[in-house]
Amino acid sequence: MTKLIIQIPCYNEEETLLTTLNELPAEIKGIDNIQVLVINDGSTDKSAEIARNWGAHVLDIMPNKGLANAFRCGLNEALKMGADIIVNTDADNQYCAADIEKLIIPILEGKADIVVGARDIFSIKEFSALKKILQKIGSAALKLFSSTPIEDAPSGFRAFSKHAAMRINIFDNYTYTMETLLQANAKGLKLMSVPIRVNEKLRDSKLVKNIFDYMYKSMKTTIRMFIVYRPFRFFISIAAILAALGIILVFRFLYFYLQGFGNGHVQSLIFAAMFLISGVQLAIIAVIGDLLSINRKLSEDIQLRLKNLEFKINKQ
Repeated sequence: MTKLIIQIPCYNEEETLLTTLNELPAEIKGIDNIQVLVINDGSTDKSAEIARNWGAHVLDIMPNKGLANAFRCGLNEALKMGADIIVNTDADNQYCAADIEKLIIPILEGKADIVVGARDIFSIKEFSALKKILQKIGSAALKLFSSTPIEDAPSGFRAFSKHAAMRINIFDNYTYTMETLLQANAKGLKLMSVPIRVNEKLRDSKLVKNIFDYMYKSMKTTIRMFIVYRPFRFFISIAAILAALGIILVFRFLYFYLQGFGNGHVQSLIFAAMFLISGVQLAIIAVIGDLLSINRKLSEDIQLRLKNLEFKINKQ
């Protein structure tokens, strides 16, 4: 038996939720059981009532704690419900529900642990030209620096195998999209993108009030995840740049000194010393961060064992 849980984070979505639920597939090849989980993130309207009347399993969170927390709680609840595959979609019916099958096929075939639906950004008429360009640049930058083969990093339409869902830990309180990709890559999970369609816009985004604010928060999350999961690479890269600047200034001083003008360029030695000392300090931090990263991995292995034990007991 292969069980699919379709989870939908929801905050005051009474106008769009029923449309989203009615679009969900009742049958998918290779799936024996499909259940819908609505994470009611402190809604003050009739969203939870609509979901229950439709027949969805509803997880209530009070008060509203944000999308990232709802996603995290949804994964845990889906695992408790016995999910083999978890698909996350939005309550505003942005993503074409018929494409859920595209997301889960690579997981069923063992080709991927996490599959992200990639929108054709430039064809979405509701997106401004600036937003389209910035989203493409952001996805390309994440793809370059994290070595993740994901074409649409901000997409919330994605599928997780049970193995992947049990290994993902969400720390951020704003969004989960970037964080899950960086974690998955760091943990050796197989990532894949598949092209998906989108529906006509039913409402404005509740997460992106301002594109520049969204960019700032996404960059902050990305940098934070690099520090957590790639501390040695992050700090040693900065240390190497500072050390290189320090060495360049040393050679600059020697050049003028050998020509008899050393007295007027002592400031080069002062700045060189500052750069070199800072580089050494960051190199030490890189080593310490790497040791802490090893301890974190051990802790996550223990957490994974505890989750396996918990879900095994729940099944019994």
